[in-house]
Amino acid sequence: MSVVKSPLPEQDRKTVGDALQGALVDLVDLSLVAKQVHWTIVGPRFRSVHLQLDEVVVSARQHADTVAERASALGVPPDGRADTVARTSGIAPLGGGWTKDVDVVRLLVDALDAVITRMRERIRDTGDPDPVSQDILIGLTADLEKHHWMFQAENA
Repeated sequence: MSVVKSPLPEQDRKTVGDALQGALVDLVDLSLVAKQVHWTIVGPRFRSVHLQLDEVVVSARQHADTVAERASALGVPPDGRADTVARTSGIAPLGGGWTKDVDVVRLLVDALDAVITRMRERIRDTGDPDPVSQDILIGLTADLEKHHWMFQAENA
C-alpha cells in the first residue's frame, strides 16, 4: 500500500523506485565506507586524505537525503536500514583494522567506480519514465565523478 500517490504510472513508479532505492543504498554505504576508513587511515598522507574522506561523507549523505525524499515524493518508501544496505550495496565489503593511506585511496577509487557504474545504469533507466529523478541522479553522479577523479589523482 502506498500512502503517497504518485502521478507516475505504476510500472514507471516501480522502475524509478527501484533506481532510487538502489541509489540510496549505494550512497548510504559509500558514506559508511568513507567514514570507516576516515577513522582508520594511517600513513604520510593521513591528513589530506582524512579531510578528503569527510568531503565524500558529506556529499554522499546529502545526496542520500535528496534521493530518499524523491522516492517518498513518488510514493516509494525509501529503505536505508543497515540490513538492507548490507544486502544490496554494490560496494565491496571492508576489512577491519588500520588502513594505509595508499590502500584507502585505492579502496575509495574502487568504491566510487562501483557506485558510479550503477548510477549511470540508473540514469539510463529513469530517462523516459521520470526525467526529474534522472536529473537528480545525473547531478549526484557528476559530484561522485569529481570525487573519483580527485582520489585517482592522489595515486598518480
